[in-house]
Amino acid sequence: MSLKIENLTVYYQTIAGNVRALEDASFSLADGEIMGVAGESGCGKSTLSNSLVYLHAPMKFIRGRAFLDGEELFIQDKVKMDAVRYKKISVIPQYAMNAMNPTSKIGVMIKDLLTSKGEDFEKILPELKNRLDLVKLSPDVLNLYPFELSGGMKQRMVMVISTLLNPSLLLADEVTSALDVSSQKAVAEMLVGFRDQKIVKSMMVITHDISILYQMANSIMVMYAGQLAEKASTDTIINSPRHPYTKLLIQSLPTVGVRFSESRLAGIPGNPPLLLNPPTGCRFRDRCPVAFAKCAEVPPFVEVEKGHFLACWKEGKTHA
Repeated sequence: MSLKIENLTVYYQTIAGNVRALEDASFSLADGEIMGVAGESGCGKSTLSNSLVYLHAPMKFIRGRAFLDGEELFIQDKVKMDAVRYKKISVIPQYAMNAMNPTSKIGVMIKDLLTSKGEDFEKILPELKNRLDLVKLSPDVLNLYPFELSGGMKQRMVMVISTLLNPSLLLADEVTSALDVSSQKAVAEMLVGFRDQKIVKSMMVITHDISILYQMANSIMVMYAGQLAEKASTDTIINSPRHPYTKLLIQSLPTVGVRFSESRLAGIPGNPPLLLNPPTGCRFRDRCPVAFAKCAEVPPFVEVEKGHFLACWKEGKTHA
């Protein structure tokens, strides 16, 4: 088991109070698994990812434990996590195209980064050039400034930098959101290639675009309003979801070849709750078409079938 999370809870501190962005998240990620994380904006996807690599103010660690390759990660301790970041856990950040220092040549920037982690740039340089070839970039980019690269080239360059030390876990946050369709496909294929070539052991891919996950993820975990809703194989989530929110999320996706006049797209009625003072129980119940009295209690996130986890009183085995 590559990653194991137990009851991870992270809030954001504000003047008005704590924003309960992530509550009691418990799940695992197997070796070789690419897990997609999906859900509406503000559901806690990026909070989950950020808390595993760099938990900082206004983020506030409340409770929970995290384990990577059998060793506990003390994510609330910045000093202890400094030895883990980049080497064991690495991230392709959201807005990765703006992640590089615009005033430094790319080769110099990478050298500074490796030196700060106690690594020898000259020893790693041959592998760096191999990685550039893997993502179809010329070694000449090392002598360029970031602004001299196109958007797709910047994205691929950040992917190389993030995985240069072969981290066990790679967190990819919205890595395709600002790219055209052909570049999105290329990036997705590269991420799968990183896993297949054992450059990284496992991966969490955070995105709004479920179609991307369908192409590359082994499993998908759906989040809603700071809580886990459902996790299962990609095929199960796409073709036979059980959580009411997941069902509505999949139904809202357009179908290739179907005209608007034949079938109008249907969104999910209502809006997500404000997490400064969220409702008790299941946070989806005010928008849920099958909600009943029991939903006033928080449903546990349990395994309802092998590899299929669900938090729903109505659809899961937890129905009383």
